[in-house]
Amino acid sequence: LHVDRQVIGCSDHDGEQAYNLDGEEMWFADFIKKEGVEPQPPFVDHMTYVDRAYQGAEVNQQICKTSLDVVRRAMKDFKIED
Repeated sequence: LHVDRQVIGCSDHDGEQAYNLDGEEMWFADFIKKEGVEPQPPFVDHMTYVDRAYQGAEVNQQICKTSLDVVRRAMKDFKIED
């Protein structure tokens, strides 16, 4: 069995999207260089993600930031409890 994991996260100033297989990073979005990166070592059969994976990551960041704003507004009147 394999463990396949996708991570999408954001903040007001930063974001992340990455794909992992069995604990190894297979692809991540570099939002500074505006491209997808496949940091696979040269001794493995290289896996390539679809051409539009980076564009999808940018869309996911916009969705994440919109959701963050919605949750922030919904939770603004909640008191922090121990």
